[in-house]
Amino acid sequence: MRERILIVDDHPLTRQALSALLEQHGFTVVAQAADGEEAIAAARRLHPELVLLDLSMPGVDGLTALPRLRAAAPGCEIVVLTASGTEDDLLDAIRGGAAGYLLKSEPPERIVEFLRGVARGEAALSGAVARRLLDQVRNGGGRDAAVPDSIAATLSAREVEVLLLLDEHLGTDEIAKRLYISEHTVRSHVKSLLRKLGASSRREALDALAHARA
Repeated sequence: MRERILIVDDHPLTRQALSALLEQHGFTVVAQAADGEEAIAAARRLHPELVLLDLSMPGVDGLTALPRLRAAAPGCEIVVLTASGTEDDLLDAIRGGAAGYLLKSEPPERIVEFLRGVARGEAALSGAVARRLLDQVRNGGGRDAAVPDSIAATLSAREVEVLLLLDEHLGTDEIAKRLYISEHTVRSHVKSLLRKLGASSRREALDALAHARA
């Protein structure tokens, strides 16, 4: 039986190349989407069995879309395919329910093998990603040591990362470039971390971080 797959990536050439590759190897590509919002609508309409999801996209990015995709198409397996191998992205994706995390540097035939494995109920992790995940588990969970536990326990891994970049006095545009996400997504993370910390401004959030460190 041909596995039905939805490809989500903001680069048309990448989507086309992946579609040709997967169709050649027995998958049925039911749709392509350029951002998270398009992907959620397609998943709700078409009920794919697999979603191949990029993280860095304008508008609704992959990490934001991931839980909404799972809700839109219950039972589908979501595999992240991204250029980002950061620990925070990896941990957030796994916490969000991803069945795999693959790097775009993987050879095409390996991507096909990984997706076939996911269709059989296996997990899919690029070798470098698997090593990082193992290191995080060994080191106790992957929260940044620069953030005290009282703060880290309140925030998501991505929000911790944004808070640390705010602490470096970076602006929204600089944070977006550093994390390969949109400025809209940065603002959403800032709004969320302010709410969780009970702060009304970035300055108050940084004051709370400094107080926790003291």
